[in-house]
Amino acid sequence: MSKSKKYIAYAGTYTLGNSTGIHNFDVDVAAGRIIPKCETPIDNPSYIAVSYNGQFLYSISDDGVHAYKITNNGDLEYINSSTIKGMRGCHISINKANTHLFVSGYHDGKITVMSINEDGSIGYMTDEVYHKGMGSIADRNFRPHISCSALTPDEEILCVCDLGIDQVKLYQFNAELGKIKLVDVIRTQLESAPRQILFSADGRFAYVVCELKNVINVYSYNKDSKTRFELVQTIFTIRSERKKANTAAACITFSPDGEFLLCSNAGDNSVTIYKVNKETGMLLLRSSLPVSGDYPKDIVFFPDGKHFVSLNHEANTITTFTINYERALIVMNGPILKIDKPNNLVFVALQHGN
Repeated sequence: MSKSKKYIAYAGTYTLGNSTGIHNFDVDVAAGRIIPKCETPIDNPSYIAVSYNGQFLYSISDDGVHAYKITNNGDLEYINSSTIKGMRGCHISINKANTHLFVSGYHDGKITVMSINEDGSIGYMTDEVYHKGMGSIADRNFRPHISCSALTPDEEILCVCDLGIDQVKLYQFNAELGKIKLVDVIRTQLESAPRQILFSADGRFAYVVCELKNVINVYSYNKDSKTRFELVQTIFTIRSERKKANTAAACITFSPDGEFLLCSNAGDNSVTIYKVNKETGMLLLRSSLPVSGDYPKDIVFFPDGKHFVSLNHEANTITTFTINYERALIVMNGPILKIDKPNNLVFVALQHGN
């Protein structure tokens, strides 16, 4: 008889206060709790990502990118680090074969491609592209700011969200050489600031959350069509009567079964729950509720989908909620965790847990 899976969670932070690096948590999935375990020292690990096989963790740092091996008990064992030869990144994504990682540069508008060796260590830079152009809002998106990069499910196209110039640039990805080539552009609404792109599990739909317009653009995706992407819906992330001047859509994530999508809203400090129509890809807004914390930078489901965490960047807290899908309600679950400048979080199944 197989044992149930055991999980650990890691939170990336800014080390501006008491935080010293990546926070490790033990996980009680059934209870919907994360329990502080230890910290892995590193300067400003503001974004972390885990390889598809669950064996390696990669982190942004002040001097580039760090690689770690995830041990059987969930500790992080340092492997190596590499410079990206530019300003510090803000987001990392990885291909399924764990041969390349993509670093998004908010400050310098650069997308960097790095090779990954068989032992999980970071290799050399295989490509780098600086975005050019100007946006329309002088205090925020007046120049390129790359916030997210993600491969299409077929891994042929790298989609790069640039909230500074209201574009999602589409690059053909050559996995053999680690090179990218611009092939098309999705132009979002003026002054919308596309922040993050997410694909449905079946690969038929893409969801782009736009920070400043507080909308989610839903696209159908067909690799065999000329344009690949076709806009099918635009829906607000908050109710119009609740929109404030400082409200910014922050993060979108799917429930593990793909039936629901959640969006966090900074300023409004809420999470919006949508029902997903898997046939059309379109979203139906069910509710928008407070997360009891300032600036929910990231929201992440527990592996069983019954609970989620909100990382409240400006409140220096992590709050946990139980979710009732039928009623579209959330209830706080357990005490508030204090953590300086939490930025993102990942759950990982430990290798010896099966």
